[in-house]
Amino acid sequence: MSDERAATVDGTALRVALWRALHVRVDPPPHVLEDEIGLELAAPDDGWLRRPDMDQEATSRMRASIVARARFIEDLVVEQARRGVNQYVALGAGLDTFAQRRPEIASGLRVFEVDQPGPQAWKRQRLIELGFGVPEWLRLVPVDFEEGWSWWERLMAAGFDADRPAVVASTGVTMYLTKDATAATLRQVAKLAPGSTLATTFMVPLDLVAAEERPLLQATEKSARAAGTPFVSFFSPPEMLALARESGFRQARHISATSLARRYFADRTDGLRPSSAEELLVATT
Repeated sequence: MSDERAATVDGTALRVALWRALHVRVDPPPHVLEDEIGLELAAPDDGWLRRPDMDQEATSRMRASIVARARFIEDLVVEQARRGVNQYVALGAGLDTFAQRRPEIASGLRVFEVDQPGPQAWKRQRLIELGFGVPEWLRLVPVDFEEGWSWWERLMAAGFDADRPAVVASTGVTMYLTKDATAATLRQVAKLAPGSTLATTFMVPLDLVAAEERPLLQATEKSARAAGTPFVSFFSPPEMLALARESGFRQARHISATSLARRYFADRTDGLRPSSAEELLVATT
């Protein structure tokens, strides 16, 4: 990857894309998610598999969480599309590749990818260079959160219809936000048309993480602080459920790492399982 591109693409988004590809490269089938398009977008150096953060064993549970949450969101979008919901919003989309991997579904929707202007402009250019392009149904919505831009106003300007239901997904974001900022996002999404669904990941406090995972999580937090993107918010499942209900959602449910393991990893013989550090909230209006 050129220095210019490396300076533009978000490091966390890059790592997530590479972990999805690593799952295909090193974990035996059946794969929870088949995604090497993110690897094409990222275009890392030939030695990417030797990066410390790509260590096959050390990253196994985080890698499993990344593919599990992506697969869960994808299944949710497909399920809701079959029910007639045709708007999908990815908050903090990063190098998400749903639109490129599943065009038979995505082309029947209006897909909105919300992200920071610089990384999103980089992604747009890469999509064009690789021949995927940016079809009319895929709306790239740049929002500079640091400048105080309103993601909601930008989303509306991009053609989002607030009077029709939607699926809104936010993965790997809440730990970087204050709890007040997360609450504000939940309140905004809770105002969407009846039949809308929010799916968001959240990190649990350290004492709820499996003991064998705690040293790696602490090292990850230290690395995030050093990179200027510290983890600032953790939620227990009851706290997240309460926040969703207080925000105005009609229903809310907790999707645990254990339930994701049963759903997507039950028949595996290699021991691959999602991390207990990250779980999901699914809330409906």
